[in-house]
Amino acid sequence: MGATLCLLFLIISVSGLLLGWKKNSNGLILPKSYYGSSTEFKDWLPLGTLQHIACTTLHDSIDANLSLELSRIDVRSQNGMVKFVFKEQFWEVQIDGATGKVLHVDQRFSDLIENIHDGSVLDHYFHTKGVLKLAYTSIMGASLLIFTVTGFWLWYGPKVMRRSYKGHL
Repeated sequence: MGATLCLLFLIISVSGLLLGWKKNSNGLILPKSYYGSSTEFKDWLPLGTLQHIACTTLHDSIDANLSLELSRIDVRSQNGMVKFVFKEQFWEVQIDGATGKVLHVDQRFSDLIENIHDGSVLDHYFHTKGVLKLAYTSIMGASLLIFTVTGFWLWYGPKVMRRSYKGHL
């Protein structure tokens, strides 16, 4: 059990480090955001049109067999673009909101790392609808709490004992 917890803590710490570095990874973990031509919504194409462009781009540029199910749509009005993030294989298509021009297509490894970090990857592969993620986060959270409390006591306990021992001399 201890070796398993150690391995899981290693996975959590490495994935946590990678998530902390994602915006400073020069596009390796999280694709950089590109800029569109207009930040004014009145100049933008309808969201449905932009979604159609993103889906067509995914099938034409990457793989025609990929699912078009979206994980999320990230509207970046301050950048003049929209990110369409697809569930399957974490693909992202960035599109200029005003012109519909495809700005960038890339995989979001940060989403995979996040799913590993929080245990969602287990639910995805075993189709357990959140049960494994809940068990994983509960066990890991409780273990970390116990390790923190016992670690603190191992550090603080001897100090208390030394003080009480010196008082009896």
